[in-house]
Amino acid sequence: MSHSACSGCGIVIAGGTEGCTALFNDQTGLHLTDVTYFAIHRLFVDAYCLQHDPYIESFKSFAAHLAHLCWSLEHAGSRAVPSEPIRAWVERNPTGTKPPLPPKRGVVTIADVAAAANATAHRMAVDLWARSVWDAYAPLQPLARQWVSAALGEKGLIRPH
Repeated sequence: MSHSACSGCGIVIAGGTEGCTALFNDQTGLHLTDVTYFAIHRLFVDAYCLQHDPYIESFKSFAAHLAHLCWSLEHAGSRAVPSEPIRAWVERNPTGTKPPLPPKRGVVTIADVAAAANATAHRMAVDLWARSVWDAYAPLQPLARQWVSAALGEKGLIRPH
C-alpha cells in the first residue's frame, strides 16, 4: 500500500486518510479496553475530530468538539464542572453559523499519540496534541469560550464573562 498524506491532519501514512482513520480506531481500541487510557478519551476524540473535516461538518458537531476542547483545557475537564451542560447547550443551539476553519489545525497528530510507549506517555501525547490543536484554533478561542460560558452559566456552574 502506498503512503500518502491524510486530508485532515496531513500525516503521511499507508493508505492516506483511510490509514489515519485506522490509526485513530486502533488507538480508540486502547481507550475502550484499558481504563488507564480511557481517562483522556474526551480530549483524544475532540483533538482528532477538530483536525478532520468529516467529524465537524455541521455546526453542531463543530461546536461540540471545540467547546469540549476549551472545557477540557481551560476548565481542566473537571468533574466538578461536568461536560453535560455543553452537550445540552449544543443540542439547544444546533443551527449556528460555523466560522471559517483554520487551514492548518495543529502540528501534533494522531501519529505522535500512537508512538507513545505506555499509558503515561499516551496521556502526555494526547495533552500535547490537544494543546497544538487548540493553538491552531486561536482565532476561534473567544467563540469557544463564549459557548462554554453560556453552557455552564445556564446551569449556574460558572458566571458568564
